[in-house]
Amino acid sequence: MLKSFEHVGMTVSDMDRTVDFYCGLLGLSLVLRKTMANGMQVAFLDAGGGMLEVFAPPGGASRAVDVPDDTAGVRHLTFHFDSVDEAFARLEQAGVEIKERPRFAVHSEMLNKIAFVRDPDGIIVELAERSQSRQG
Repeated sequence: MLKSFEHVGMTVSDMDRTVDFYCGLLGLSLVLRKTMANGMQVAFLDAGGGMLEVFAPPGGASRAVDVPDDTAGVRHLTFHFDSVDEAFARLEQAGVEIKERPRFAVHSEMLNKIAFVRDPDGIIVELAERSQSRQG
């Protein structure tokens, strides 16, 4: 029987920069970080309802490429915040790359407000504020 969402794995170019972004700016918690025998760094970052498993190859990695609309793949990572405006302002102040400024969500049955930024490797990160009917 399914218990919950566990984690999603992703590759990044620089572990320090990634941990600074996801933990320092977004508020995830670093649970585990280590270097494997082959030099690959791995970290687990807890988002409160699931985790990111992050891999940083010893030779680095090239920048992420957006998934085209007609191609299967993960389009973005979404994190729930009390206030999208406050989270966005903090990220903008820190110089994070902006993709889309805060706006009301099209799917208002699910989300009230959203915004999109890019992590240090260009991965799209959505900031989401739930609609009143989905608070909690």
